[in-house]
Amino acid sequence: MQWFSGQQCLKVMMTAAALLLLPPVYSLAAGSQQDLVKIQNIDPAIYIDMRYAGIHNFTGRQVYTANVCVLRRGTAEKLARANAEFAKRGFRLKIWDAYRPLSVQKIFWKLVPDRRYVANPQGNASRHNRGTAVDVTLVDEQGRELIMPSEFDDFSYRAQRDYPGISPFAQSNAAYLAEVMEQAGFRSLGSEWWHFDDADWTMYPVEDIPLENFL
Repeated sequence: MQWFSGQQCLKVMMTAAALLLLPPVYSLAAGSQQDLVKIQNIDPAIYIDMRYAGIHNFTGRQVYTANVCVLRRGTAEKLARANAEFAKRGFRLKIWDAYRPLSVQKIFWKLVPDRRYVANPQGNASRHNRGTAVDVTLVDEQGRELIMPSEFDDFSYRAQRDYPGISPFAQSNAAYLAEVMEQAGFRSLGSEWWHFDDADWTMYPVEDIPLENFL
């Protein structure tokens, strides 16, 4: 599997700077907020850290126009069940990304046109664009992240859950995360240990509703 060199990462950052100097533009056609809910209203115990609402992400800039975590109600309820299971061992979920407007997906695809890491906005787009995917990790009772195979949005082989070079602790934690999430009704992604899709994602359409609509 290929990964990004330092020069390629610099190119991504420079492209991000050019794209994100302008405010996000949304196409509101055919958008519907039906069945999209804030996760805090379903399970306030889930920790929220929306990376694209700040600068701590692969673009180095704020991409989302609002710091709000939204999912389909059914997806949110599955996530709450998973969080309750993790709580039995003193852990809880931390969400880095959830519903993502399609217009933002187009920005990401321009930056990283690699289907292993970013879904093509054409066709089925990303499960995030349907409100049926989450990027998550686990934290302990003090809010400290558990050791995982890589950092979030690591576009390299290290993001693979079964990469042989990771530590036993990281491998065990990633496997535990995947096991509970899958039992709750999600499907894992081999190239990104943090990404999970609702198994029922095909029931919902792609959306491009601005996140500030949910404030």
